[in-house]
Amino acid sequence: MFEEKLTVLKEKIIEYANHIEKMLEKAMKGLLNKDKESLKMVIDEDEKKANDWEIEIDELCVDLIALYQPMAKDLRTILMILKMNNDFERIADHVVNIAQSAEFLIEKEPVKPLIDIPRMADETTKMLKDALKAFIEEDSVLAKKVCERDFLIDSLRDQIFRELFTYMISDPKTIERAFHLIRITQNLERIADLSTNIGEDVIYIVEAKIIKHHKEI
Repeated sequence: MFEEKLTVLKEKIIEYANHIEKMLEKAMKGLLNKDKESLKMVIDEDEKKANDWEIEIDELCVDLIALYQPMAKDLRTILMILKMNNDFERIADHVVNIAQSAEFLIEKEPVKPLIDIPRMADETTKMLKDALKAFIEEDSVLAKKVCERDFLIDSLRDQIFRELFTYMISDPKTIERAFHLIRITQNLERIADLSTNIGEDVIYIVEAKIIKHHKEI
């Protein structure tokens, strides 16, 4: 009975993660394709589904711990799913922030062609996908690679910030639009950070080894 319920829990967190991935992809496509309906769906419908999933997974985790008092790897798995559940909820919030800024930007003239932000979004999405794959396959090597790629995201963030600050200084009329591009960049960076957290959780599940702030990777 316990194994069956643990399998259900794992399936739920995977479904939740897939939903979050689709939210992120939809938000970025909405920005790049000026698709207002997709952005509205992310903000109004997808977030509500994500919130419902979070509550259900929390309850499943608590029930499993209370009813079965699991030990060793089973306990680590449930505790890390509980932690990942919170991270996925935060990722959903960041995706909504991206969609809200995208709603503003698609109505305005572009500050500049979007090149680096889509690249950053692609890299962030890959991190999120690989973190989930590492969890599904219990692959701590892949999880460590996810953590290592966080530095690339930070580098892209800094590059985008420098360029946008230059635009704002040279033309104050771009400030509001540039601010929303910076907001999108910041939220992508936070999603990458949370994907790194999930990678660290996978390492703990598989190896019972605590990795924090990329130390000992």
